Amino acid sequence: MKHIKNYLYLLVLLFASEIIFSDEIEEVIVTADYRNTELNKEDSSIFVLDTEEIKAQPIKHFENLSYLVPNLNFAASDSRARYFQIRGIGERSGYLGTPNTSVGFLIDDVDYSGQAGIATTFDVEQIEIFNGPQGSRIGANALAGLIYIKTKDPTDEFEGTSEITYGNYNTLSTGLAFGGPLTENKNIKFRLALRKDDTDGFRENLYLKRSDTSRKDEATARLKVDFELDNKTNAKLLLSQIDMDDPADIWTIDGSLNTLSDRPGMDSQKTDTFGLKVIRDNRYNQFESLTSTTDTDVVFSYDADWGNTDSHAPYTYDYFSETLRARESFSQEFRFVSNEKYKAERLPFDWVVGVSYLKLDETNDRQDDGVYGDPNDPFSPYTSLTTSKSDYSSTNISIFGNIDYEFSAFTKLSVGLRMEDWSAKYFDSNNERFSPSNSMMGGKVSLIHSFEDGMNIFANYAKGYKQGGFNVGLGLLDSTTSSDLEYDPEFLTNYEIGMDLSVSDKTDLRIVGFYSERTDQQVLISTQVDPNDPNTFVFLTQNAAEGENYGLELNLNSDLSDDLDIFVNLGLLNTEIKSWKSRPEIQGREQAHAPSNSYSFGLNYRPTSETYLNLHATGKSGFYYSDSHNNKSDSYILVNSSFGYAQGDWVVELWVRNLFDEYYATRGFYFGNEAPDFADTLYERHGDPRHIGFSIKYDF
Repeated sequence: MKHIKNYLYLLVLLFASEIIFSDEIEEVIVTADYRNTELNKEDSSIFVLDTEEIKAQPIKHFENLSYLVPNLNFAASDSRARYFQIRGIGERSGYLGTPNTSVGFLIDDVDYSGQAGIATTFDVEQIEIFNGPQGSRIGANALAGLIYIKTKDPTDEFEGTSEITYGNYNTLSTGLAFGGPLTENKNIKFRLALRKDDTDGFRENLYLKRSDTSRKDEATARLKVDFELDNKTNAKLLLSQIDMDDPADIWTIDGSLNTLSDRPGMDSQKTDTFGLKVIRDNRYNQFESLTSTTDTDVVFSYDADWGNTDSHAPYTYDYFSETLRARESFSQEFRFVSNEKYKAERLPFDWVVGVSYLKLDETNDRQDDGVYGDPNDPFSPYTSLTTSKSDYSSTNISIFGNIDYEFSAFTKLSVGLRMEDWSAKYFDSNNERFSPSNSMMGGKVSLIHSFEDGMNIFANYAKGYKQGGFNVGLGLLDSTTSSDLEYDPEFLTNYEIGMDLSVSDKTDLRIVGFYSERTDQQVLISTQVDPNDPNTFVFLTQNAAEGENYGLELNLNSDLSDDLDIFVNLGLLNTEIKSWKSRPEIQGREQAHAPSNSYSFGLNYRPTSETYLNLHATGKSGFYYSDSHNNKSDSYILVNSSFGYAQGDWVVELWVRNLFDEYYATRGFYFGNEAPDFADTLYERHGDPRHIGFSIKYDF
């Protein structure tokens, strides 16, 4: 409550200062929708990170930027965060069986949902976070919302940017991006972006005497080519490869940043992408064809006992798990988008109609090995070796449409609808087979009104959905029934009301209140079957009867003078698990990874024309780690700062992240992992400590 009062007090000061300052804030355009739209004319809760905010981050990954976004959280178990939660809804860890996601993740219109670990952010133009269900826009992958990353397109004139960053923990990053016209008439343009990031990571393995067992070795290569085929047709080609060769040695028994593993694992991912977007202007509409393919290889392995022969002595305790995952996807979408000529000559509304197809194929090869020995047991040690192979495929076919009708120059009604069929097939070497299918429907109705003084108000009703699925590996449990094998789709009904206010030309304020109802809420719980074997975790997804989420999001940006601008972002969230008959002890509790408040605020100060100082703070309140237990994280505040000197096209910058070296946790597990008693214990995955470095940037 104290934080909220401080924010309100700050707002009063800002509005009181309006009569003194008169700088103009740059207009923000949202690009992820069917049409480019000014942010202050959007009819739902959207948070935008622009080019300057992205470029200012010394570490180029979305995980680092996510702290700035209210009501957005992530679960990082090993290397990079792959799974995000919007307003408390979203996956927190890997899956067995069905790769369903609640938060959509698109980069240049290519769907990487559930694979957000590859979200490097060098040469990125804008990032847009859509809060709330996107049933009409995306469908099953965006029950909770959508994260959309737009990389920089080819330009009409040759230009480029370069950057080199060095920091402690042997951090070294280099990046180069450039492009322009390839032909004299500029009908072919390109942009090439190359990036390499290396760091030892923030853990030291005391047993192996190494400081690089949690290193980051990440490479990004992206080529975009735009073709003007004729005066009505354009084609945009995308080729990219992102290679995250990251070891995984994160978890510790004592909660420190010093690991003891004798067999560190991997959390790597390599993804090749092809994308082609064809746009043709017709008389009354624009035809768009979006084609993409991805080919992904993942190695996910870990030292399950987190120790070595010395740390476990006199007991023998050594377990290791490795999963090799290969995923291929193919997506094709056709859509027609009406133009201004249609509205002027035909009917007074804008419309969109289209069809979408998504095909996924995924294989998983898993091997778990282990040995446990007790010196007091004459029959020990006991060894185990478990291997399994699985094959999963799914198809999503949907039709969608949207109509925008303007009652007047100031009032617009928008109606969107999507109908989707999902079917899947699964089989594995344990003779488990499933063939689920669901037909789902979602949509959105919104009303927005603009006032002549620059204020907009809006209200919307939206319904999103997420397909059902199945649970595998339940043969280890004695208490499972046939009803535990498969679970139903989840639906989210969301109500929003918001206001976008421009005070003079220098302060923008956007406030959105929301209320969501979750029906057949999918809840993930986990059980350790054999307390002596950390590889015998079984994950079970069930449908709780319902859930409730409501809260507030506030975004404020103000240019107080030519030399000083500030921002405040605040998310308030209340969540509740309701009517879960099989887990009555959980009923009425907050949902997992749903902090009740999250915020970021800061200032950017330019004392001279060549220098600048940025000071930003981000924070979250404590949140439950899981729906399987009641352990919570502590609240935390992180402070980041940078000081830069710019001369012409050159910039030299000193930066520090987590200035006060806050010790905070991003993930927690509660189970037994210490011989011989294997008592249930809370183990936490801590975030990055203080990180210091400098960057040199050159634009040309």
